[in-house]
Amino acid sequence: NSSDLSPSFILASIPGLEAAQAWMAIPLCSAYVLALAGNGAVLLAVRLEPSLHAPMYLFLCMLATIDVALATATVPRILSFYWFDSREISFGACLLQMFLIHTLSAIESSVLLAMAVDRYVAICHPLRHAAILTNTATAKIGLVAMARGVLFFLPLPLLLLPLPFCGSRVLSHSFCLHQDVMNLACANTTPSVVYGLAAILLVMGLDAVLICLSYLLILKAVLRLAAWKERLKVFSTCIAHICVVLAFYVPLIGLSVVHRFGRDLAPLVHITMGNIYILVPAVLNPIIYGVRTKQIQRRILTLIHVNDR
Repeated sequence: NSSDLSPSFILASIPGLEAAQAWMAIPLCSAYVLALAGNGAVLLAVRLEPSLHAPMYLFLCMLATIDVALATATVPRILSFYWFDSREISFGACLLQMFLIHTLSAIESSVLLAMAVDRYVAICHPLRHAAILTNTATAKIGLVAMARGVLFFLPLPLLLLPLPFCGSRVLSHSFCLHQDVMNLACANTTPSVVYGLAAILLVMGLDAVLICLSYLLILKAVLRLAAWKERLKVFSTCIAHICVVLAFYVPLIGLSVVHRFGRDLAPLVHITMGNIYILVPAVLNPIIYGVRTKQIQRRILTLIHVNDR
């Protein structure tokens, strides 16, 4: 096989289940619609409810927007593959999708860190919270998170752009990821490997450490309170954020482990882990905050009631 500087790639299918792909797409499509509806409802509720125009809920809006963008960058292409057998994806489209997935994930990680800092300031320095985290400061944090994601992950497709590809061009997932595409190159990929690992550690890895540090400081402050009821009441304000952090980082770690140690695993494992990574946070985040936030519940129920009329 001769190398090609602008190849196309083949999205992964599950061996032996190609005939059932149209049926397998139904739960995927349902999860996508649920993610769009849930995150859209959160965005609308925050916009229409003045009491929710606070940093924590503005960060939640950023999170909802990122989840919708990430799901939209991948799921429609997967559905076109499952329903119309459109397995081939061009080199440029693959690199663009890869850039969007990694960049949006990095921005989401930064927003989760900002939400952890918001909880830390609200609990440990409540009198200074309004002065420190103003709406203007929140908007600036969002812009920094976006710039950070773009700057750190823009080099990934640029490093792959000059590489020749030969032999197998079948990906491990139904969408494009950096490590997956990089493994198909028939050239030295050391710069891409080193930079990819460094970017992940400096963004997601550092964010995870700082989130843990924030919660250690929060826990220390909570334990200073005398009454257990007061401790539980204060810490309960963090439960939704903790669940959202787990919904993001657990699939991310699982996907990384599968890539690193699961080359001999069945293709179904790779495809399932990839879909979980893309869709689980987008589906769960609005449910978690919808259940934990009474103002969001009331506003969504009001909207539903008005529409029923």
